[in-house]
Amino acid sequence: MYFKIMNSVRTNNFNDERIMQKISGMWKEASNLLNNDVIKYGVYYDYESNYKGDYTLAVAIETSSDQAQLQILDDSKYEVFKVDAEDEHGILNTWKAIWEREDRRVLQRAYTYDFEKYNPDGTIEIHIAVK
Repeated sequence: MYFKIMNSVRTNNFNDERIMQKISGMWKEASNLLNNDVIKYGVYYDYESNYKGDYTLAVAIETSSDQAQLQILDDSKYEVFKVDAEDEHGILNTWKAIWEREDRRVLQRAYTYDFEKYNPDGTIEIHIAVK
């Protein structure tokens, strides 16, 4: 998959007091550039360590290889988590479930590229790279 990055931030889930402002501001800025009928991605990469460390989050769209700023190899393995889009905290709750599975060692994350996929029909999936 090839991605064009619309905007990105560097943050930390637990040590960044401005995490919500950074992420919501990034999405708002990027959404102004995109129409509603394209699939949008929140791509997580450049992990410092695990989910407790720093990482980069980018809003991106799929593109051709010649316009790509980011590439996810086709041989990457992913576990897909469906988000309850009706729940206003659905994304956060899904991430908490992912972290809990990781803490219990049920989920072996690769920490390469993870992404949230926002479909035009309102459905959301979180794709977690696994070993």
